[in-house]
Amino acid sequence: MKLLHSPTSPYVRKVRVVALEKGLSSRIELVFAQPWPDPAGVSAANPLGKVPVLLLEDGTPLYDSPVICEYLDSLVPARPLIPYDGAGRWLVLRRQALADGILDAAVGMVMEGRRPAAEQSASAQERALDAVRRGVAALRTELEPAEEAFDLGQISIAVALGYLEFRLSHLDLGTAERGVAGFWATVKARPSFVATQPP
Repeated sequence: MKLLHSPTSPYVRKVRVVALEKGLSSRIELVFAQPWPDPAGVSAANPLGKVPVLLLEDGTPLYDSPVICEYLDSLVPARPLIPYDGAGRWLVLRRQALADGILDAAVGMVMEGRRPAAEQSASAQERALDAVRRGVAALRTELEPAEEAFDLGQISIAVALGYLEFRLSHLDLGTAERGVAGFWATVKARPSFVATQPP
């Protein structure tokens, strides 16, 4: 399998963490693909021009990160990161959706900040900032000790917190709150997170 990736993409990081946690990283070749500013190198595999894209052995592309993570989880049924059914499944998927929503808003802020100053939208930045803060505040009721429940929901939350630390640490986003900060301090020491730190 081949993973089209950019080393600073948090969505790629989530996929790589899952691969490491499932013992699959040796089966995945990392192929650098920078979709910004020109998505041409990615759009042949993903018409949306975004990474990550997982190319299966037969060339079939899978995108985006929730689909790829579920596929990788299915390859090693032992210790599933997504429960197969019941309330636990929906809890994990809801947590992933919350974390991905935080990422979507945060990435939007970063990309907006790269536009020429005269073209930036202050209202768009404020809306995204509010979404990030609300999302982080909601995390306080979602966190469990990582050693007790390290699933795709927890991985997604940790990746979102890592991205906020990487790109938006100059802002007060609520991540310093003790429960959130403690969770992130524990998770970022895991080998899978150490190995996938952005450069």
